[in-house]
Amino acid sequence: MEEFKNMDFATRQIHVGKEPDQYGALVPPIYMTSTFEAVTSQYFYSRISNPSLTLVEKKIASLEHGEAALATASGIGAISSALWTALNAGDEIIASETIYGCTFSLLKENMPRFGVKVLFVDMADIENISRNLTPRTKVVYFETPCNPTLKVLDIAAIAKVVHDYNPDIKVFVDNTFCSPYIQTPLTLGADVVVHSATKYINGHGDLLAGFVVGSSEFIEKCRVIGVKDMTGSVMSPMNAFLVARGLKTLDVRMEKHCSNAEKLVEFLRQHPAVEKVYYPGLEDFPGHEIAKKQMSRFGGMLAIDLKGSREQIGEALQKFEVCTLAVSLGDAETLVEHPATMTHSTYSAEDLKAAGISEGMVRISVGLEGIDDLIEDFRRVLDTLV
Repeated sequence: MEEFKNMDFATRQIHVGKEPDQYGALVPPIYMTSTFEAVTSQYFYSRISNPSLTLVEKKIASLEHGEAALATASGIGAISSALWTALNAGDEIIASETIYGCTFSLLKENMPRFGVKVLFVDMADIENISRNLTPRTKVVYFETPCNPTLKVLDIAAIAKVVHDYNPDIKVFVDNTFCSPYIQTPLTLGADVVVHSATKYINGHGDLLAGFVVGSSEFIEKCRVIGVKDMTGSVMSPMNAFLVARGLKTLDVRMEKHCSNAEKLVEFLRQHPAVEKVYYPGLEDFPGHEIAKKQMSRFGGMLAIDLKGSREQIGEALQKFEVCTLAVSLGDAETLVEHPATMTHSTYSAEDLKAAGISEGMVRISVGLEGIDDLIEDFRRVLDTLV
């Protein structure tokens, strides 16, 4: 990777990790094998490592400015493998109260079953972190922008408070909403980055994948403890091939996602059915100045609060023709979903309120379609609520 270290993002997303092929193939082959000859290969067994996975691990490590990366079978595979590596019974986690629903369920319902205490706080107020750090705290975990409210958290400020208290506490950042094209948390003081590569990194909605990025020492522990022994959450060589293919266009895709989102936001702000728009690019959005500091663009994700009952909103969301009503994000297609009943259905009514997720909130992953067609699709659907 050294020869590409100082090269442009676009060059690295295409070229990092490629090895010479005996036949001169432009695209690296897919190593569909479970085991390797012990006497001839640096590889041993594909649950531990595989050349197809090594390729994408090197790419993501380079793009995130990490020492190493680990490929996993899904985003939750990455999160759980990394957390189980970092934690023991009796340890504590401080987590943002606004996170992806399945991560919330993992932390609230399942970590405590194994003796790990989890405290959820509003991390927009740094004091909520500093006052709850204890000698047992081993991980501080958050997303930014948060899913689905787009709340922006200050990575550098959080990392400083945590590491001033104890430099051994690992600051985890889920960077799925941004991708490394927009934001690189490790350069801002975070210790570990996790991704659902199902989303922007792959970008085509045709696989499940995840990544953990961090120091070589921690990633090696995740490989042999978190994945090999505890979760078995191994990315398949075929999915690694597809991730590598998707990565070749990450920068150009992200530019279009962001541009479309900015134009859609301007339309939504004017529509009478929209109560509120959540988007870090808005100058009056809380956290906008932090977003300007730590993000190169404001992203392709946004949310809106709609006027109307849950039933009325549910009926309206069924009427999209260009957009698709579905969970997930980061695909070429624009995806629309209702967090309270879909991605964040694991939250109780009290949890939803604490996280700032209203009954009328709709999350939008803005795709790559023609922006005029997207705006017209939203206009037609939203007009039914007026």
